[in-house]
Amino acid sequence: MNMAVPAGWYASRLRQELILRNRCFARGRAHVESYGSTPVVVYEPEDGRHGNFFDNSYAVIAAYPDWMRRFDKIHAQSARSLPKPKLELTRRWRELDSSMSSDALLMNIFCAPDVAESASVRRALGIDDLSPLTLPTFGWKARVPLANGRFDRTEVDMRLGSLLVEAKLTEVGFQSRSAAIVEAYRDFDAVFDRDLLPHVEIATNRWVRASEFPENESQELESIIGDPASYSAIDSSFRAPGEEGYASYQLIRNVLAAHAEGCSFCVLHDERRPDLREEWFQVMAAVRTAAMRVRLKVLTWQELAGLLPAQLQEFLDVKYGIAAPGKTPSPIDGLRESAD
Repeated sequence: MNMAVPAGWYASRLRQELILRNRCFARGRAHVESYGSTPVVVYEPEDGRHGNFFDNSYAVIAAYPDWMRRFDKIHAQSARSLPKPKLELTRRWRELDSSMSSDALLMNIFCAPDVAESASVRRALGIDDLSPLTLPTFGWKARVPLANGRFDRTEVDMRLGSLLVEAKLTEVGFQSRSAAIVEAYRDFDAVFDRDLLPHVEIATNRWVRASEFPENESQELESIIGDPASYSAIDSSFRAPGEEGYASYQLIRNVLAAHAEGCSFCVLHDERRPDLREEWFQVMAAVRTAAMRVRLKVLTWQELAGLLPAQLQEFLDVKYGIAAPGKTPSPIDGLRESAD
């Protein structure tokens, strides 16, 4: 990654493209736009459909209570950043309603009929043990051992057979945590060379905007700047001195989850986010054993798209600008005019 590019630049640029694409895609679908200078489209269900989802995927999700429960997760900023829904005024916005949600993108793909069972998809993900075939589990709760004998009930975006998946879209990064938290995992030093892991200084406090969206950095815990025009502010004016910590905490934690469960682990990200790939490579380079490193993978949404049904590929192209390798994403010039 070009070190001259400020932190958050790639995320901000992708976010702006998705804003434009979804402003056009949302026409004729139930939705609102968030408050602020860079309004984000948020969709609501309507007549058995959901504007944020591929129709075939949403129909399958609605048929599986375990998958539908992912909609129980309330959007963290809905009260102050979003207007009320247009169709059901008392409904609370969910994280999966957001056009920026990487969880929604993940479910759009793997809940589509025949995708999780596809031999080509499983080969691309390095899954060769689905016998009998198993359905994906979203928000799977791992048990990562701590040194004190307890467990961290880590939530992994998806488990498919023996593969754990972390999905990313517009999130700025993989979170940072204090050294005391990260080093409290039982197998930390057995799995990682701590000196090779990326270190950071953790700010003890920081400035927060009302327009923040949880999917900007993580859909689990934290938020970050919602205004793309000021993406670098968090790295300069508003960072307070803090304690020593590790960058890419989510990756470290999920590698430890894969180690504890005897699983593989894959990061799914957009090819327009080379910064995420670089962060993942830094963590993989700190893994001590070759036996564990070969269980670690990376795949882009674009690489995966080429293996998907044609209608789903079209949906991903128009809504997300995700096109299979060798194909050019649909143009957005007209969208820019409509956004002015």
